[in-house]
Amino acid sequence: MKGFLEDANYSIGLLDEGVNVADVIDNCIYEHTLTGKNGFFIGDLGKLIKQHIHWQNVMAPIKPFYNVKCNSTPGVLELLAALGTGFACSSKTEMALIQELGISPENIIFTNPCKQASQIKYAAKTGVNILTCDNELELKKIARNHPNAKLLLHIATEDINGDEEMNMKFGTTLKNCRHLMECAKELNVQIVGVKFHVSNSCKETQVYKNAISDARCVFDMAEEFGFTMNMLNIGSGFTDYEFDLEKVNHVVSPLLDTYFPEESGVNVIAEAGCYYVSSAFTLAVNIIAKKAVQSAEPLFKTEQAESDDQVFMYYVNDGVYGSFASKLSDNLTTVPEVHKKYKEDEPLFASSLLGPSCDELDQIVESCLLPELNVGDWLLFDNMGSGTLGERSAFNDFQRPPVYYIMSIGNWCEMQDAGFTSETLMKNFFFVPSCIQLSSEDRFSIAA
Repeated sequence: MKGFLEDANYSIGLLDEGVNVADVIDNCIYEHTLTGKNGFFIGDLGKLIKQHIHWQNVMAPIKPFYNVKCNSTPGVLELLAALGTGFACSSKTEMALIQELGISPENIIFTNPCKQASQIKYAAKTGVNILTCDNELELKKIARNHPNAKLLLHIATEDINGDEEMNMKFGTTLKNCRHLMECAKELNVQIVGVKFHVSNSCKETQVYKNAISDARCVFDMAEEFGFTMNMLNIGSGFTDYEFDLEKVNHVVSPLLDTYFPEESGVNVIAEAGCYYVSSAFTLAVNIIAKKAVQSAEPLFKTEQAESDDQVFMYYVNDGVYGSFASKLSDNLTTVPEVHKKYKEDEPLFASSLLGPSCDELDQIVESCLLPELNVGDWLLFDNMGSGTLGERSAFNDFQRPPVYYIMSIGNWCEMQDAGFTSETLMKNFFFVPSCIQLSSEDRFSIAA
């Protein structure tokens, strides 16, 4: 079956007008139930096209550099390469993946703030010259291992809310930038621009105002040292919500016009990661075990719950050591949807969802309301495209879920009309006719 992450020969189902994502999910669940296979992802690549067109309409002329660590599946990378994005890589593995697509080194930046010497040497060998830096020791390490490096000074953003996520672990101060420039001059290292990062959980537009103003100060400072500055990286704080992108642009655009006008020759880029992929992927998991417990204090008290003391614990075939890994580091909010049909007046019970490892940390959803489910039932999780499809833990030797890529004919036409083409990408398409909705004997199978 095509579509596994390790399989470069993936396929993309081109959906007939009579077929939608729900039909594909139904068919895959039917197939996986028959064969006893694990969960799976559905990746709607058409959503990436829509996101890219929206970016061009709202954020031009800021060029997006896709943050590879968000989702490094081959269908995503090849489509974004066809769309003409740049790529922000955090490791040798990611750089190699992108270079295998034939992407020019000029369209790759090495963004890891703590780089191994061997990986810096790899970047130098393959012509990836743009790297980020925020301290003297990192600067000296780069100078020793990459003679052609062009650095973006990573400056810290101001924490105006006391939010822990905004309390940046990386980034240097304006005062220290002068010291780093002095060191760079002594080491004969080029500094070509500035990078900053604003958390996507930050709703304060003042952070962008301060960061862009600080970046201008660094550019002015660089002139004193004789550096030619030509790049500003405004980071990766972009969600996949339309309003958020427009809100950011409303703040950023006039500031860039003031501090970095077009005639300045400064290329403005952004590390758009989850913006592209988050909403494009749905994960389906299967309930493999169930436990009913009595509790004087239910996990989830609400007027909707039908019982004050009945709690169900469901174990599914994926968890935080797999596709829900970001639960361990982020405040990931996951809301399950029950795949099977149930009556609107069916009683709801306090429930918790746990992964298959039986480890105390392997908790996907602490508490939610669900109808009573059984072993073998399926749950769906939307917005699972970011942070779920990278390197996977080997805990208990769990298998990686396959990924099935799809795209509607309408999205495919949009891609053609916009002039985005790729021979490598096009050879992976196959047509999904409306017969996917036929009986079990004639069901369409997404298979090689």
